Amino acid sequence: MPTILITGGHSGIGLECVKRLILDQHRNIVLAGRSPDRMKEVANQLRQASGTKVSTLQLDTSSLASVRKAAAGFRSMIEAGEIDPLQSILCNAGGRGFGPVLHSPEGYEATFAGNYLGHFLLVNLLIDSLAEDGRIVFTASGTHDPDTRDGKAVGPAVEPDAWKLAKVGADGGKPLSSGVRYATAKLCVMLFAYELHRRLRRSGSEIASIAFDPGSVSGTSFLRGAPPPLRFIAGTSFAKRLMKRVGITVGSLDVSGASLAKLAADTAYADGSGKYFQVNDGSFCEKRSATISYDEARAARLWDESKQLVGLTTEEECSLLK
Repeated sequence: MPTILITGGHSGIGLECVKRLILDQHRNIVLAGRSPDRMKEVANQLRQASGTKVSTLQLDTSSLASVRKAAAGFRSMIEAGEIDPLQSILCNAGGRGFGPVLHSPEGYEATFAGNYLGHFLLVNLLIDSLAEDGRIVFTASGTHDPDTRDGKAVGPAVEPDAWKLAKVGADGGKPLSSGVRYATAKLCVMLFAYELHRRLRRSGSEIASIAFDPGSVSGTSFLRGAPPPLRFIAGTSFAKRLMKRVGITVGSLDVSGASLAKLAADTAYADGSGKYFQVNDGSFCEKRSATISYDEARAARLWDESKQLVGLTTEEECSLLK
């Protein structure tokens, strides 16, 4: 059975997605993440419970060197026959940083690198391994839209200038808040998902590029860097009721995980390329994203800047995307 590769699939929404895929008889899954011991533990549990073929791949999306090593390792797994051909890539890993601005090994702001830039490189390095009708699903966030309550709550996204975002906090200037950094990184994810769709269609490819907002979900690693009191409050029923009342998009582990699994493999979403889907208060449907996310000039500029930041060579760039 074709392989599904998921970043961040060993916890939170990603793990719920994997469990649903297994229930739906998808039995060739690769968990990619930066916690090898935890991934091996989860993989063993899944194998024992279901007989599913679950492999692991060490990958830190905030490190470009790690992404390159993981992509090469994944290709080797396919060539050696350890896993079946690739059907879907789920770009699910990510998170919001709290406290001081941190930077990746390459010197790029960690929220931007981990949520967006690493996945940009990973997709470019692996897309030519995808099946002709393969899918790429990006876990985005409603915070990308500055006109929504989600965007206003964390701080509105700023101009998606890749060079400036990569160097936030490194030039001695006033750093952006953690919420703004996160919202802007997710806006970049949206722009990338749509630009990828356009390039694939211009080349005649049927590969799908889909964007997904799981909603705000407690019980995940999203707030792992937040102060303990905030993590506690965020998980209470009072907090959920309050978020709903003020208009925050609210998801849940089971519904959000199941929805991501549908986008990854359900035939009902075969025509989902270039679209944005959102979970909110138990519902799951297509939505319109931020007006700026449809700006083709911004998306093309972001793509070119991202290529330079990750050092994507002419040989590495897939012919489908040029």
